[in-house]
Amino acid sequence: MDIVIPLFNRFEPLDAIGPYEILGYVPGATVRFVTAEPGLVQDVLGSLPVHVATRYSEVERCDVLLIPGGGSFLTMMDDPDFLDWVRRMHAGSRFTTSVCTGSLVLGAAGLLEGLTATTHWDAAKDLESYGAVYTSERVVRQDRVITSAGVSSGIDMAIQLTALLTDEATAQAIQLYTEYDPEPPFDTGSVAKAPAEVVELALALGRAATA
Repeated sequence: MDIVIPLFNRFEPLDAIGPYEILGYVPGATVRFVTAEPGLVQDVLGSLPVHVATRYSEVERCDVLLIPGGGSFLTMMDDPDFLDWVRRMHAGSRFTTSVCTGSLVLGAAGLLEGLTATTHWDAAKDLESYGAVYTSERVVRQDRVITSAGVSSGIDMAIQLTALLTDEATAQAIQLYTEYDPEPPFDTGSVAKAPAEVVELALALGRAATA
């Protein structure tokens, strides 16, 4: 089982590493990171360089394609060759998935037209510009396409994906082993719950960190 995660400069670290942590335990699965040219790929926060050895163009097919978000989505969307590759991977995949603004890459590739999908709440209008119907749900499955909302939701998506690739018992066992049992200290994890001043502060912090 071949799971492929493209990494480009300014990727959001948890978008990629969260699902990798879950999917890496799937029996019989290999998780590969790919990029445009082999070498160091820098995360959007600036302190987590990752050495990626494989060009995406070397991959002919995969069982699962997982597109992370972060500032890297702009690079992916501006690369016609990469979007062509995404379409080819989707044609043969069991599941094509995204985390956060990675869904905008799927949209740019023409894979979300008419589908219900999700993304980071600050990118909802951008998602709808590709013909998708935005929903604030944390994980959305439309047949072979699975999108997840902002950053941390990729872990939820990966656990659901694990159940689809294997069975619920295996997914539950991986959830237990990674002790994914969140108890957030504040109930402000979605726009629907957060006060207006917290929403504004979140936008300011996010834009400052990714500028």
